[in-house]
Amino acid sequence: MGVMELDRVRHRSSGARSRTARLVRGRPWWDPILDRAVEAVRDRYLRAGVALLADSRADPEVRSLRVEALSKAAVGLSQGIEALLAEDPRNPDLWLWLGRTRVEEAWKIRPDARARSVQASGFTAYTKRMRSAHEPLLRAAELFPADPVPWESMMWMALGLGMDRENKDALWEQVYRRCPTLFGAHVARVVTLSPQWGGMKEEMFDFARVAMSTASQEDPRAALIPLAYFEYFVQERSGIIRGASSWFSADEIREVQNAARGWFEGHRPHPRTIQAHNFFGAAFYLADARRPARQHLIRTYGRPSGRPWSYLGDETDQYIKACRNLNLDIT
Repeated sequence: MGVMELDRVRHRSSGARSRTARLVRGRPWWDPILDRAVEAVRDRYLRAGVALLADSRADPEVRSLRVEALSKAAVGLSQGIEALLAEDPRNPDLWLWLGRTRVEEAWKIRPDARARSVQASGFTAYTKRMRSAHEPLLRAAELFPADPVPWESMMWMALGLGMDRENKDALWEQVYRRCPTLFGAHVARVVTLSPQWGGMKEEMFDFARVAMSTASQEDPRAALIPLAYFEYFVQERSGIIRGASSWFSADEIREVQNAARGWFEGHRPHPRTIQAHNFFGAAFYLADARRPARQHLIRTYGRPSGRPWSYLGDETDQYIKACRNLNLDIT
């Protein structure tokens, strides 16, 4: 199905947004075609994913979201993608999908850092799996040189392998050269620069603020500001957070408010719009700013994203808890 047809489906489906939200786990997007493709992949019909990725080559933002979603759906099925590659070895979409799926498979088996000393074999398996993503992602980049998405995927690989800062910076430059606004890569960069991953608070916030200042009103990179605060809180305030007042100070939530005021969905929402609403909604909820929290969470349409809710615990449980506390209907 082509991109223009996809847009028509989105338009026809937009009326469903106004009804009581039905909880949809792990799908922070409004894209019925991607929903169906994810379901097909989970049912082991992998060719549905190949078609959707082929249709995304002209739009890096759509491509970034789709490969992330389809790779998470394909965890445990990477051998099936390899089988498809045997039939079509010069397909950049398949190499990209294989590499990102291996990244997601590795994250799934990553041992708890506190238990690594007693889980050496598990950590070895994790590292081996993460490293196995490098070759297919490089191959994808070679076959489709203009594509920033293989490099974005390598950013997550580099984070998981604990690569040195020089390598991480080089990967970011490869993305930025090809698509300076790519939302998924900006999220990866904020996480890379965060204190919990060896970065510095000041550099992380500077990056998020500069990205927001250069974004258009319809660009959801404003949501990097609440993301940066969540990354900071996890490292710097771990163990002392007991309620809303211990999450955000008055100055901190004011910065989030200013970021939210500068962002508008626009006539044609960005592929990451629902994810951005999750970032803002969670931040306002934890700051006990009920009205803006409701405004943003209403526009997630029952679709929580992994970040930021996973910072609080189980992402679905935390999202449901916030919605119910704000008197939002989730079924």
